[in-house]
Amino acid sequence: MQPVLKKKNHENKPLRIVVGMSGGVDSAVTAALLKEAGHEVIGVTLTLWEDENEEEKRWQDRSCCKVGLARHVAKQLSIPHHSFNIQKLFQKEVIDDFCDTYLLGQTPNPCVRCNERVKFGQLLTLAQKLEADALATGHYSRIIYRPETGRYALLKGKDLNKDQSYFLYRLNQQQLSATRFPLGGMTKETVYQKAAEMDLPYEEILESQEVCFVTQKDYRSFLTENRPEAAVPGEFVTTTGEVAGMHQGVAFYTVGQRRGLNIALGERTYVTRLEPEHNRVIIGSKKELLQQDCMATDLVWGGLGSPNEPIAVEARIRHRAETRPATLSVVKKGPDSGSVKIHFHQPVEGITPGQAVVFYQGDEVIGGGTIQPEKKAPDPMLVLKTGPEA
Repeated sequence: MQPVLKKKNHENKPLRIVVGMSGGVDSAVTAALLKEAGHEVIGVTLTLWEDENEEEKRWQDRSCCKVGLARHVAKQLSIPHHSFNIQKLFQKEVIDDFCDTYLLGQTPNPCVRCNERVKFGQLLTLAQKLEADALATGHYSRIIYRPETGRYALLKGKDLNKDQSYFLYRLNQQQLSATRFPLGGMTKETVYQKAAEMDLPYEEILESQEVCFVTQKDYRSFLTENRPEAAVPGEFVTTTGEVAGMHQGVAFYTVGQRRGLNIALGERTYVTRLEPEHNRVIIGSKKELLQQDCMATDLVWGGLGSPNEPIAVEARIRHRAETRPATLSVVKKGPDSGSVKIHFHQPVEGITPGQAVVFYQGDEVIGGGTIQPEKKAPDPMLVLKTGPEA
């Protein structure tokens, strides 16, 4: 359970606020805005790597946590700055989870896990030690309090092109209650303008859209180095049971993938399902990627709490994907053992096990969970044509 900070709801009084400073323009402007508003600001950077060699420096260049830049901005703003090395925790909760999820034949979302298990938990713990009143980060989302339910709700950011609510949906009630997102009502363009006015070094900062710890490799090379057992060749099998070729290892593929299969079937071919238990990658047409239902577990609920009956939502199955109208039904109650069924009003392409599915009503995050593999009865044709399993 995360610590509760010592004060709340002092909107009109100067506060002591810990700002998670990544070295990026967003956290820099966040710190500057809060100081400008008269608050006592303390910068904190969580370091996720060792910085002794060139390989790790390349990680820093792409990472969302650049200690040197964060320290420079803090000095420019005349605020104290602290850095804390959490490499071991990051390895366990994010990198190991990333690798293990691929071995299960699923596609992980490391940024969601990092926010949930590492960043906000650690930042709140440090904020408590520093006797802060609140925590702030440079995320493009908003938080409101719902007095009718006594719960906090996460909302999309005003700039929908930069909205990060999908990555933040797992923040719990204690984390939401203690956190502020000063940029939630701003656009990225306005943030850049503010940075220029304050003479902050925003032009030095490149935004990475990739997984920070994979460095210059692709994730397959990273997996091979960290989980050699992932590289076990097996069969590509069509949905009609024909063996179409050999794959390099189930962990190296994801549902919806088309490139890199090196299979010629006379039409565009996609990964439609992964079967790690049989070391098979099932391939088919784009039409066979379409699904209208999926199950999700490992649930987190927002300001309205868990629904007691089916509700209409807009569901997002990956970052940048459009939200799609759906009906959400709770199958089993409970955050750990609970499950929901999402029935999309129209078939959706590429629902991917391991990815997050987040439920919205308007701008508000109702909740979210982890997409589970589709449970299918064994296909007798598939078993017959590929042979019995050992």
